[in-house]
Amino acid sequence: MTTPIPGVLHHVELWVPDLDRAVASFGWLLESLGHTRYQSWERGRSWRLGATYLVVEESPALTADHHDRLRPGLNHLAFHVADPPTVETLAARSLDHGWHLMFPDRHPYAGGADHYAAYLANADGFEVELVALTPPPPARPRPATADGPGR
Repeated sequence: MTTPIPGVLHHVELWVPDLDRAVASFGWLLESLGHTRYQSWERGRSWRLGATYLVVEESPALTADHHDRLRPGLNHLAFHVADPPTVETLAARSLDHGWHLMFPDRHPYAGGADHYAAYLANADGFEVELVALTPPPPARPRPATADGPGR
């Protein structure tokens, strides 16, 4: 385990309406990103990467059966991914694990021309963003100028 750094997240806990569905979608994604299974109990699971872990729990105290990312509270979780090809591989494979691609008409630049990412949502309304660490290829060629080709 990595030594914790003061100020870094200790853990994030997501309350989910269906633990099996959450394990299928979040478990696959987190393990694909290098997290390892950490804890398991009747109503919850967690995965750890370094000193931080993410929990999914089907709490009996839930007051709704679906997460609405547009309401106050959590909008989405964003994860670093090695490079654009890995973003694409994970986005394609995610379809078999309960996720769908958001903003397909703007993918992979839904976050802007210099931000290569996939935005995914699962059946319970949770959104994740997979962001390429390496610089993305140009979204579109720059127009030619009087000084020559796009600079």
